[in-house]
Amino acid sequence: MKYLVTGAAGFIGFFTSRRLLDAGHQVVGIDNMNDYYEVQLKRDRLKELEPFEHFNFLQLDLADREGMAELFKEHKFDIVIHLAAQAGVRYSLDNPFAYADSNMVGHLSVLEGCRHNNVKHLVYASSSSVYGLNSKMPFSTEDSVDHPVSLYAATKKANELMSHTYSHLYDIPTSGLRFFTVYGPWGRPDMALFKFTKAILNGEPIDIYNDGNLARDFTYIDDIVEGILRVAKNIPTKNTEWKAEEGSPKDSSAPYRVYNIGNGSPVQLMDFVKAIEDAIGIEAKKNFMPMQPGDVYKTWADTEDLEKVTSHKPQVTVSKGVQKFVNWYRNYYKV
Repeated sequence: MKYLVTGAAGFIGFFTSRRLLDAGHQVVGIDNMNDYYEVQLKRDRLKELEPFEHFNFLQLDLADREGMAELFKEHKFDIVIHLAAQAGVRYSLDNPFAYADSNMVGHLSVLEGCRHNNVKHLVYASSSSVYGLNSKMPFSTEDSVDHPVSLYAATKKANELMSHTYSHLYDIPTSGLRFFTVYGPWGRPDMALFKFTKAILNGEPIDIYNDGNLARDFTYIDDIVEGILRVAKNIPTKNTEWKAEEGSPKDSSAPYRVYNIGNGSPVQLMDFVKAIEDAIGIEAKKNFMPMQPGDVYKTWADTEDLEKVTSHKPQVTVSKGVQKFVNWYRNYYKV
């Protein structure tokens, strides 16, 4: 099949592209290669994909309406896996317009491409951050997500709403994936695992927010990609019995679904730090900080629906996953 993977030079996009290529599919990857974090890391990810003859990369911004329209018209994709976005909760406080351009205008460009070119299935990245002020655990796709606490989360909620509109109006099958704290080799430098590992190896203190009283549903990259690819094969259909007054927000009378994609077991931040210390063999110097604006205290994914559809449960423990990352980091940076 022919896939479009947006954000192909990014963390999740790179691994997703590689799995598809290993399976013999054609992949067109796009990325705007912005400098939100070190561009060389993105270039090096792409170098890993270059040996595949059935991989084609284009540097293209999602907000480029004409460029995106031409891309879809030329390639006639079977399935689109839309992972490109301006990431980061805290950065959205400093540069909000980057999120409007990439996450909202960009998502609309993808939806329009799917609309006009008979794409069979759009799988797109949402985020666990949409749960916002929700304190009911575990987070369920049955829950309301109307109270986000960051602009990043608001744009991801908007992506789900926009997708439902297009599923309803144009019968485009869409599946939204609410990612829960993805980590692993080739990960993003703005994420805790990367920052902590770098600081510990450099003998610098690590900043621990809310005095360490945080928990995250850390999910290893291999388990995330497995879920993405299995969802891509499960094209949603209309639920003819669904009614807005009674139905769940996770599906619809349109061919639309939303899933949590996480490990299903939250880890305390200090236990995560301990796993990093054990993997590196050095105790971290800790700088305890107050809660940051836009952060949430705990994330925990109810993954029952995803497991029913994909028959997959996460396999990689935090200790093993962290060790894999540290091994990659030492090798990549020669430390």
